[in-house]
Amino acid sequence: QVQLVESGGGLVQPGGSLRLSCAASGFTLAGYAIGWFRQAPGREREGVACITRISSSTVYAESVKGRFAISRDNAKNTVYLQMNSLKPEDTAVYYCATDQTSYGCALRVGPQNDRWGQGTQVTVSS
Repeated sequence: QVQLVESGGGLVQPGGSLRLSCAASGFTLAGYAIGWFRQAPGREREGVACITRISSSTVYAESVKGRFAISRDNAKNTVYLQMNSLKPEDTAVYYCATDQTSYGCALRVGPQNDRWGQGTQVTVSS
């Protein structure tokens, strides 16, 4: 079965950390750029971070720059999102998606994102 599965979400206090995982089955993640996105209630889905296919270069939204880090382990067919110094405004459902962009990657949601995971809830609250 071809799918992406996110894990690692949960409830964390402000200032805490979480590491999200995006594992692929049925296909090889190494052939794609990968993006992490999030959607809070009543808001549009927004790009958080992405990592390119070949060079594993990274791009971050300004709101998470310096706090989040995206990485990939092609041997494990998994992409990670390390989230540090979490804030209440980081609360959202987090999704990973494949990105068909040949060079680079995109933080905007678009037709280049052809596979999505089911999402994992991250709640930052005291």
